[in-house]
Amino acid sequence: MSIVEMKVPVIGESITEVTLSQWLKSNGEYVEIDEPICEFESDKATLEFPAEAAGKIIHVAAEGDDLEIGALVAKIDTSAAPEKAAAPPEEVKTEEKPVEQKPTAPAASIKEAASTNYATGHPSPAAAKILAEKGVSASSVSGTGKDGRITKADALSAQAKASPSSAANNVSTPATATPFSRTETRKKMSRMRRTIAARLVEAKNQTAMLTTFNEVDLTEIIALRKKYQERFVEKHGIKLGFMSLFSKACAQVLMEMPDVNAVLDGNELIYHDYVDISIAISTPTGLVVPPVHNVESLSYADIEKKIKELAGKAREGSLTLDEMKGGTFTITNGGVFGSMMSTPILNRPQSAILGMHTIQQRPMAIDGEVKIRPMMYLALSYDHRVIDGSTSVTFLVKVKKLLEDPMTLMMGL
Repeated sequence: MSIVEMKVPVIGESITEVTLSQWLKSNGEYVEIDEPICEFESDKATLEFPAEAAGKIIHVAAEGDDLEIGALVAKIDTSAAPEKAAAPPEEVKTEEKPVEQKPTAPAASIKEAASTNYATGHPSPAAAKILAEKGVSASSVSGTGKDGRITKADALSAQAKASPSSAANNVSTPATATPFSRTETRKKMSRMRRTIAARLVEAKNQTAMLTTFNEVDLTEIIALRKKYQERFVEKHGIKLGFMSLFSKACAQVLMEMPDVNAVLDGNELIYHDYVDISIAISTPTGLVVPPVHNVESLSYADIEKKIKELAGKAREGSLTLDEMKGGTFTITNGGVFGSMMSTPILNRPQSAILGMHTIQQRPMAIDGEVKIRPMMYLALSYDHRVIDGSTSVTFLVKVKKLLEDPMTLMMGL
């Protein structure tokens, strides 16, 4: 017997432990070389672990186990031969003349049965997270992906179908609901959720965090988008959103005020001559903040395309570790969820984070007259060890002025 040990590989500099989220191959099943056998969930992304040799797999670790880099995951018996397909049963001869018979199952069903393998009925990483988050069993979902694998779209549509049904059942049969329920469910936190929790506590405990507020009148930006949106889409194939405008405004001020773009490293400050803005993106498993690099040099269309690309990958669970690295400043938009005011927590080791909020029509005093204007509260949380109070206030005022007069932003004034 020849055995190949499968151990957790080195994934990234800062990653010392992963969680075995799910097996893709059953214990004792034959696997081909480079065929994914399981999925790891790290602090930043979900990764497939390919087989290093062909043979019969022997599970060592279990789903949900936390494994250090180099820990044994499975063994592969390379001396095992692949299972041969069972030979079809011999036809029984009779003296009667054979009668032509119709197939008992449609051709599509036969083809589907023939192509069934480990992927059939198995959710992709993104789909598994969505199903787990929504409490939907994978066995109740039909997979439309390759070999019957359950895709993200399958998971989303399954939930969409389940919700109205549940609501209808509650309305039609209210007596079936258990009154005064006291049920409790215990569920292990995902690797990403545990990492987020640890880093948030670390940011609160290890920085001198303070938040300053201001508000911005978005009348001119809304008018600008309304006037040029159609032509922008025709030329670039993407809409001009608020995120690119806010990112560009922050980048311009960050280049003018390097202290806000700096990072504290021991007793030294690291200054950057570029602006990499991390964009907070909500996913089924938690918040991720992949950066858009060199925002100061990108066009508005390039920023919008990059944000759209990163957001799509984040929600599919396909962000790479390189795409998660870096960032000198963060923007988070709680306004998309209706947040009116918040104090965002720093994304360490960065020194500042801008919080956007919902746009509200409010009466404002304009040149001695009361006018209704689209207003947004802005919040800048910063590390007071790096950034002085006057610097933080000045930064926010400069960003506000650029957004309220977008032509100066467009011209780089």
